[in-house]
Amino acid sequence: MTNLAKLTGLAALIGAAALPALAQEAAPVAEAVAEAVAEAPADVMNKGDVAWMMTSTLLVLFMVIPGLALFYGGLVRSKNMLSVLMQTTLIAAVVMVIWVFWGYSMSFGGGTNPFWGGLGKMFLSGVTMESMSATFTAGVVIPEFVFISFQMTFAVITAALIIGSFAERAKFAAVLAFIALWVTFVYFPIAHMVWDASGLLFGMGALDFAGGTVVHINAGVAALIGAIMVGKRIGYGKDMMAPHSMTLTLVGAGILWVGWFGFNAGSNLEANGGAGLAMINTFTATAGAILAWSALEAMLRGKASMLGAASGLVAGLVAVTPAAGTIGPVGAILLGAIASVVCYFFVAVVKQKFGYDDSLDVFGIHGVGGIVGAIGTGVFSAASLGGVKGDDYSIVGQVIIQAQAVGVTILWCGIGSIVLYKLVDMVIGLRVDSDAEREGLDLSSHGETAYHS
Repeated sequence: MTNLAKLTGLAALIGAAALPALAQEAAPVAEAVAEAVAEAPADVMNKGDVAWMMTSTLLVLFMVIPGLALFYGGLVRSKNMLSVLMQTTLIAAVVMVIWVFWGYSMSFGGGTNPFWGGLGKMFLSGVTMESMSATFTAGVVIPEFVFISFQMTFAVITAALIIGSFAERAKFAAVLAFIALWVTFVYFPIAHMVWDASGLLFGMGALDFAGGTVVHINAGVAALIGAIMVGKRIGYGKDMMAPHSMTLTLVGAGILWVGWFGFNAGSNLEANGGAGLAMINTFTATAGAILAWSALEAMLRGKASMLGAASGLVAGLVAVTPAAGTIGPVGAILLGAIASVVCYFFVAVVKQKFGYDDSLDVFGIHGVGGIVGAIGTGVFSAASLGGVKGDDYSIVGQVIIQAQAVGVTILWCGIGSIVLYKLVDMVIGLRVDSDAEREGLDLSSHGETAYHS
């Protein structure tokens, strides 16, 4: 027998003798691994969460059509009512299509880029009925199609908010072209920066529960720039330009308030105590803001107006949007009241002093209210002021982060909006001619009227 054969035989004998011992030693390890695998929680989809998120998605759509359309429509002159309804409706359709084509991918497409999500999910590539999106609880998920639909409605209402600043004088084609470009180069990147885990502002620790920066500051800044670049309405400051139907405006405002529960409480992504907190804050902040605006009007002008109450209502909703999930109900009342006072000052004093024609006060309420809400979130989220943040929470530190998030949003939106308005003006022209404006956009742009005598 060769030496090699002897060694092989010896190895076999040793292996046979050692095998039972090795198996005995390995058994506990294998059992532990199997146990760990068995105990690891699988992703859970709760039908209650899914039903709530589908309902919330419909509530946010309800905010746009008919809510915002009627709110804005009532605030313009009767000859422009239909144009506001048309712009709102067509913007909703355009943004929905863009969202599916590339918007969702740019906002939430994954990856590690701090400014955009890439194009990996263009045309919803890879999304199926089985694909899931994470919520704020580890292991709890909702269908990705539901998350996509929910976030789509946010993009729609943000874009639609902008039109109130240049209502009654902008070309219909120019509005649609600007919105298509704006959501692509401004909204989607900001949404990614704030709400995606790889986003710049998310990584900084900015708090924006439901869209103070993404929705309201974003829309408000774009609106202010639009009002300035499109120019004032003919007769602004001289002719009577009062709302033609405060009745419809209040109907629209009421629908906005109802829909806003989907906006805020839906942003919790689950039907639990967090959604309940956002829900009560959406009640209390709005109530505080209505009372503050009406009281201020009564003191300064002698009478509280319905327009003022509706404006306060929206200002409170705007302010609580970024804070809804992290502050307490009493803090929400204070935040809503503070925002209402600041927004009133911008609408009644600042706009008149600088002379810009923000037709429906989009910047004065959404832009300014969004800034107050974003900064106030850093203050009122502290446990000492009724919020949910613990003892190690730094109000000063968080307020600095919030201010940085506000600054980034203003710069990104401001620069992007100026470029896009200018581009559209060069290609299409932003404004209708003076004859069309005097006739009213209902007839001159759409060939029909909202009312028949």
